[in-house]
Amino acid sequence: MKDRQGHGRQSRTPRLYVDAELSPQARLVLPEDAAHHAARVLRLGEGDLVLLFDGRGGEYEAQLSMPGRGQVVAGIGARRDVERESPLAMILVQAVSSGEKMDFTIQKAIELGVAAIQPVLTMKSVVRLSAEREEKKLVHWKRVAIAACEQCGRNRVPVVRKAMPLAAYCGAPDTASVRLLLSPDGKQGLKDLRQQIGQAVVVAAGPEAGFSEEEERLLQRAGFVPVRLGQRILRTETAALAALAALNALAGDF
Repeated sequence: MKDRQGHGRQSRTPRLYVDAELSPQARLVLPEDAAHHAARVLRLGEGDLVLLFDGRGGEYEAQLSMPGRGQVVAGIGARRDVERESPLAMILVQAVSSGEKMDFTIQKAIELGVAAIQPVLTMKSVVRLSAEREEKKLVHWKRVAIAACEQCGRNRVPVVRKAMPLAAYCGAPDTASVRLLLSPDGKQGLKDLRQQIGQAVVVAAGPEAGFSEEEERLLQRAGFVPVRLGQRILRTETAALAALAALNALAGDF
């Protein structure tokens, strides 16, 4: 299938996430968010081609029609069994950072193939979340995750979990072959642990001011091994992404 200009769809066909189970040869009125994104953000119109995905794997060719009154209808075509997941299941435990830093970290972590993101609240976190604000943040972070999947080609949307205190997380940490604590005081680098990295790994990254000593002890008691990323101290929005990229190079799909 090609667009009106005859270009191949791989690089030019827009991708839309739809929060509804998709099936071939169906007609679907796009949900409000997807319809707004298609018509108002991407400026798509009658007859334009898109790729739809519902987060369950695979993607679907579709052609849009605009019957009026803000409605956008997708005529769904064939399913494409395309997956773009990393073979290494990476979970990021990220201390909540301020504003755009957290959005940036979530966006780029998803581009790098992370399977899940667990935001944690720490002693030195700049951000303090009330219950109401926490719910709003979670909705926002999930939208950031969906937009990142639309952009990077992933057909499975990684889970962005509800923020929780670090101590609570350490009481029941994710199980994985390796748990890594990013720390400038770490005595080992990722290359030293290369042989231990299996199919799953958890990475814990601190806030702007880092984890406290007490929090580092909590993480180590929960099985996290301190690792240092080179000889330089990295910012919170850099450290996790550098670690995920390096892990992909060591054991993932790079």
